[in-house]
Amino acid sequence: MRGIAYVIAAIASVAIMIAIATVPRQPTRDDSTTVGSTSVSAAPMVMPEAGTLTLSVPNMHCAIACFPRVKETLENTAGVNEVELAEQKEEGMIDNRQVIVKYDAGFDVSTALALLSKEGFADSDVVQ
Repeated sequence: MRGIAYVIAAIASVAIMIAIATVPRQPTRDDSTTVGSTSVSAAPMVMPEAGTLTLSVPNMHCAIACFPRVKETLENTAGVNEVELAEQKEEGMIDNRQVIVKYDAGFDVSTALALLSKEGFADSDVVQ
């Protein structure tokens, strides 16, 4: 009996993750200017040389659906080499909603933040 309950709970959690990952983003007031297919609300913030940057992504809640979307979005941004989840207190849970971005010279932070917003991760910002 307990095994059946675990199977039902696992199926329900997978369905919830799929639903979260496929929900379209709602337009926000910050979608003021369009560059190509990307909404940009702030002036470009282009990094003059290669480096590492920490971004806060407050709407990233899970390591199974949210973080892979954040990672893919950022890695598809021009100038990004690698995206890692910041160190977490507990394995398998996101309790520190930050990512570390390794980038090349010419990386535009404002475009990356706009793309995250477009993917449903509004209020993302530079930590350091």
